[in-house]
Amino acid sequence: MAQFRANGLTVRHDPEKPSAQYVVINTCGFIGDAQEESIQMILECGKLKAQGKIGKLYVMGCLSQKYKAELEAEIPEVDGWFGKFDWNGIVGLAGGDWRKELENDRVLTTPSHYAFLKIAEGCNRGCAYCAIPIMTGRYRSRSQDDIIAEAKLLASRGVKEIQLIAQDLTYYGTEVAHKPMIADLVKRLSDIPGIEWIRLHYGYPNDFPLDLLDVMRERENVCKYLDLALQHISDPVLKRMHRNITGARTVELLERIRESVPGIHLRTTLMVGFPGETREDYDRLVEFVRQQRFERMGAFAYCEVDGTYSALHYEDNVDDATKQARLSGLMRVQQNISCELNQRKIGQTFKTIIDRIEGDWYIGRTEFDSPDVDPEILIPLSTPGLEPGRFCNARIVDAQEFDLYAEIS
Repeated sequence: MAQFRANGLTVRHDPEKPSAQYVVINTCGFIGDAQEESIQMILECGKLKAQGKIGKLYVMGCLSQKYKAELEAEIPEVDGWFGKFDWNGIVGLAGGDWRKELENDRVLTTPSHYAFLKIAEGCNRGCAYCAIPIMTGRYRSRSQDDIIAEAKLLASRGVKEIQLIAQDLTYYGTEVAHKPMIADLVKRLSDIPGIEWIRLHYGYPNDFPLDLLDVMRERENVCKYLDLALQHISDPVLKRMHRNITGARTVELLERIRESVPGIHLRTTLMVGFPGETREDYDRLVEFVRQQRFERMGAFAYCEVDGTYSALHYEDNVDDATKQARLSGLMRVQQNISCELNQRKIGQTFKTIIDRIEGDWYIGRTEFDSPDVDPEILIPLSTPGLEPGRFCNARIVDAQEFDLYAEIS
């Protein structure tokens, strides 16, 4: 988007009502729901093009990278298909020139006070169900200096909160330095003036870099929040998934994390219905969730993805009805846990960032809440002195399963 803008084009992010001379759709190919959402957007824009409401239609990203030939044949309305990294190709088709000196420039599609900052591409883990290595290749860390430069640019434009992301955050630097360098990177980021929160997304439990926990505990602007995808706890399932960790080691790691960073909020993602998952495996997973009482948890049913190890070597032998029943059961358990944990926050005061105004409320988040996926704090719009992008101290006065209500203390 920054490259388009530098070439004199007006750029906007508008997935609700696309209308422009050039429309670029970025796609996801990770799970079935994401693929379906991407296809629907392409088809909708194809109709808009036929109606003369948009000009050229380009598609890029993971889905386009993996299924380009098939999609070209099925959706001829698209004027150009590009892989995940061919940004300069799209800029060229729109009549622009790729400017290397602007590679770290950004046009934010988030509110101006926070931004997602990707530190690496690809993955070396080889999980049986995952197509990310197929679409993005092996792990490639960005240089620390490059990441720091981009973070400083963001801070200079008013960004106060960095959502640090990668397909595998905890592997950062390993392919270069032969050891994880994520702790060192986070230290350097935390020294940047103006960055008040740094949040860590998408860690991997095997070979977890324990020195990162020291940084999280010691640095005030590193959120006590960790997104650590665990997928399962049953050893037979973990083995078939190629997760390279056991259930016992997973529990040991979680205990170590909570001991090292008091008050940390853990988010995890779990999968039900993986090929060969028995009722016993599932029951063990449910009991694990009850025992661990994750502050944040998402789950999804296994969906076979072409080209993955599990698609090639396993029979998808858990029927859809069973998958959905297990998913619903697991989320009901988490719903009760979330409600109980939220109730405990009544009367406590938290540093809160205001994201937006919605109806009669200011909508905010604490350091324990990532945008879009975690609980939000609702503060009456009549409260004076608040605006999006501003921090405040909010005292929780009521709680529901996934939202908190607060007043300014």
